[in-house]
Amino acid sequence: MSTAVVGVRYAVVAVAGDDDLARRLTAHGLWPGAVVERLRHAPFGDPVLFRLHGFRLALRRTEAERVTVVEVVS
Repeated sequence: MSTAVVGVRYAVVAVAGDDDLARRLTAHGLWPGAVVERLRHAPFGDPVLFRLHGFRLALRRTEAERVTVVEVVS
């Protein structure tokens, strides 16, 4: 998800791992089937801002790399 393009919608496929970070990402709404959109990123690329379930979620690039997504075709 860290390489997502601004303005493109993606569907979450999976969150990698079985640790506290994976559970936190899932608790924030990043579960399979959830639709996310990359809104913007900081000047050096970290953090990255996403829209998810009607709210904004900022993730570090290393956190976003744990989420596997596919582009939503509309």
